[in-house]
Amino acid sequence: MRLTTKGRFAVTAMIDLALRETHGPVTLAGISQRQKISLSYLEQLFGKLRRFNIVESTRGPGGGYTLARKSNEISVADIIVAVDEPLDATQCGGKGNCHSDEENHGRCMTHDLWSNLNSKMVEYLSSVTLRDLVIQQEGRGIVIQDMRQKKVKTESVKAEKVAPARAVKKEPAPKAPLINSVFNLARQS
Repeated sequence: MRLTTKGRFAVTAMIDLALRETHGPVTLAGISQRQKISLSYLEQLFGKLRRFNIVESTRGPGGGYTLARKSNEISVADIIVAVDEPLDATQCGGKGNCHSDEENHGRCMTHDLWSNLNSKMVEYLSSVTLRDLVIQQEGRGIVIQDMRQKKVKTESVKAEKVAPARAVKKEPAPKAPLINSVFNLARQS
């Protein structure tokens, strides 16, 4: 089996999303920055994940991605299959035509070994859910801070500081006449 960066990055990005989605949609730019994955690569992966109904997108300010299903309903196998990652350890792609000669019936001597490995891999990856991986990360002490909450708190603190200043209304001071003003000249005549 060859699990390429496509499958690894997709699973990593999905864990990041699942960890943070309780605070609202998660941006790909944020995932890209935290996980050191190219933004354009994430856009490709999330397009595929969206087509497989694994994630949903929200457009506009405050937009981003959320899970389309509960994290305990999404398996690692679902994610890997969605991004077109083959889970195949056989040389022939599971077709059984490892050798072209009829004497060996087209299969190599280890075909069944690798086919069975494929079955075990799919079975294992199907048994591991996104929720399992999130719990594993939380157990490692990963702390998720909601940056949006900080912005809201900052704005409300600013509003409190500005409000008392508005409450005390001062009488506007009379404006001093402008000496060179055309209006002053007209008044003087």
